[in-house]
Amino acid sequence: MSALPPIPPKVRLTTERLELRHATETDAAFILELLNEPDWLRYIGDRGVRTLTDAESYITRGPVAMYARYGFGLYVVVRKADNAAVGICGLIQRENLPDVDLGYALLQRHWGQGYAQEAAAACLRQGREEFGLRRIVALTAPDNAPSMRLLGKLGFVFERMIVFGTTGSETRLFAYTVPSADPVAGAGRAPG
Repeated sequence: MSALPPIPPKVRLTTERLELRHATETDAAFILELLNEPDWLRYIGDRGVRTLTDAESYITRGPVAMYARYGFGLYVVVRKADNAAVGICGLIQRENLPDVDLGYALLQRHWGQGYAQEAAAACLRQGREEFGLRRIVALTAPDNAPSMRLLGKLGFVFERMIVFGTTGSETRLFAYTVPSADPVAGAGRAPG
């Protein structure tokens, strides 16, 4: 009896150039590389992922568990042109934050091509339209200028510094608030 082929990952979002799909254990090599890039370690932190087994565990305990619990999580961002994984992006519900958080990271060789903005915009749209979120936050290290620029382009506004994580260091908290419908739209028109 032969083993069944792996189930293809579920594609959740598509954009012009990208697919955002569920992470699976088959993404372990990609996750191992991403989580050990110098800028991941500098701006996001060391997750202790050193082996393929560690990466599989990270995927199972992180993104996969969040999909099951909330219906969203970090997705693998795949370039349609060649099916290459370029990064991760998605909505995260953290136990120590009251609001859903937008998270993203790309392999450095894929920076500067607009992929982070394209993927993040799709995740914001999903948060608004599929999950009815009215407010989404994002966290950045105080010196992560590229991430702060991206958040500004997406409509996030800096709110305050917070102490986040186990290190006790301060992190910038940005917020995106979905504009509410204008309750008086059309109120000034003459009857007619």
